[in-house]
Amino acid sequence: MSLKGDWALILGASSGFGEATSLELARRGMNIVGVHLDRKGTMPNVERIVGEIKKAGCKALFHNVNAADEAQRKEVLDAVVPQIEGKKVRVVLHSLAFGALKPFFGDDVISKSQIEMTLDVMAHSLVYWTQDLHKRQLLGKGSRIFAMTSSGSERAWFSYGAVSAAKAALESHIRQIAVELAPAGVAANAIRAGVTDTPSARKIPGIENMMKLVLERNPSKRLTKPEDVARLIAALSEEGLEWTTGNVINCDGGEIIV
Repeated sequence: MSLKGDWALILGASSGFGEATSLELARRGMNIVGVHLDRKGTMPNVERIVGEIKKAGCKALFHNVNAADEAQRKEVLDAVVPQIEGKKVRVVLHSLAFGALKPFFGDDVISKSQIEMTLDVMAHSLVYWTQDLHKRQLLGKGSRIFAMTSSGSERAWFSYGAVSAAKAALESHIRQIAVELAPAGVAANAIRAGVTDTPSARKIPGIENMMKLVLERNPSKRLTKPEDVARLIAALSEEGLEWTTGNVINCDGGEIIV
């Protein structure tokens, strides 16, 4: 069974890993439901992505909403159900990168509300989307759930504390989802990308130094690209790989092992 004609739900579809995965899956014949949060200045890029998906002969249903908002989540799913014509969602990608980048100690420290917001958007929202998809019977045998994590789940970086906590929680959520949805034939894995030059990564304090270090030590002598991750997700979504579930899968050219 190929991916052609199936549906993918991409949370964070307008840039970085979400954009690359949307385009890669469309090239393989998948229709894309894209959830993104963009202002007027970045909408031309969204329109370009939608155009490329349609050029590939696939449907593109994009929703400019806050993916962490419960009411808006339900509105998106209400709109999607009649349009996918009774099909299951074959691929779900959680690639939401919006959180507070502040230190725990010092003059301008992270607040309780900022920590809670970061965990809610970058980790807990995966659970809520998956719950709603399951309740609506949109997940079934062959469905694959992916969540983007990073080495921050295990390592510390200045001002990255709340995001690190979110990534650790995200990996835990993936394991729980994998266990509870295994009887339904749904697989769930976290994809741990190497350091990647994306719009969200550019907001991390000290990212230039981090990229420099990675270029020096990565066995492949380059940064990870969003397209590297997109091709991995597409490959893992093919039939026959449903037994691969509950993992944190590295996609980094060997970056984490040296």
